[in-house]
Amino acid sequence: MLRTVLIYVVIIALAMIFIPIARENMEKQDLSDLSKEYVKNSIDKLETQNVVTSVVVTYRGLDTLGEVTVLFLATSGVGFLINRRKKRKSKIRQASEILNTGSFFIFPIIVLFGVYVFVHGHLTPGGGFQGGVLIASAFVLMMLVNNNSDLNHLVLESIEAISGFSYVIIAALGLILLGSFLDPTFLPMGKLGMLFSAGAIPLIYSFVGLKVGAELTNIIDSLRNESTESEEVTK
Repeated sequence: MLRTVLIYVVIIALAMIFIPIARENMEKQDLSDLSKEYVKNSIDKLETQNVVTSVVVTYRGLDTLGEVTVLFLATSGVGFLINRRKKRKSKIRQASEILNTGSFFIFPIIVLFGVYVFVHGHLTPGGGFQGGVLIASAFVLMMLVNNNSDLNHLVLESIEAISGFSYVIIAALGLILLGSFLDPTFLPMGKLGMLFSAGAIPLIYSFVGLKVGAELTNIIDSLRNESTESEEVTK
């Protein structure tokens, strides 16, 4: 009874907080001065068609670096929390013929599409985080097909470390050469709308995509191994 009352009290309290905010919310018809500057500079100075990309990896590059760091800490936390018991081979679960055959064709296509998304992040919607998630989903498909498959965590951790270090190096180069952290204009800007344009932005998003893909794949595989070992102990 007391639990039910507390739930209703919390709901009413949240409603009293958010209802006035919703009533006073006014949809802006025009961009703020800062937003207008972002849009203008994204095209004129950074040669990017995707304004979101230019904001995320340049003007708000520190935020993006923080987000990547949080994901790295999550990966490290999973590694520390999972009990590193000696692995024992579990009974291989055979996937259906449709899933097995389909994954053979779909896996490389998903990986290729993920690479396309983060390489073209400065031209089209998408970017490093989206492309990295797509790559991780391809490996999840592989795990579903063969639950006994072993991924090389040393390779995943190496890709993650090299990508993160390269991100910081590019940021430092912008600071050293141009006096601005994550300034991509130290590389040739190219022509608006072309693949090789926007300075270092495609490189930044490529490293972010590789790092996110490696980290998510590492987390999922670690959780899968722990789940498999727990099932063996239960049996």
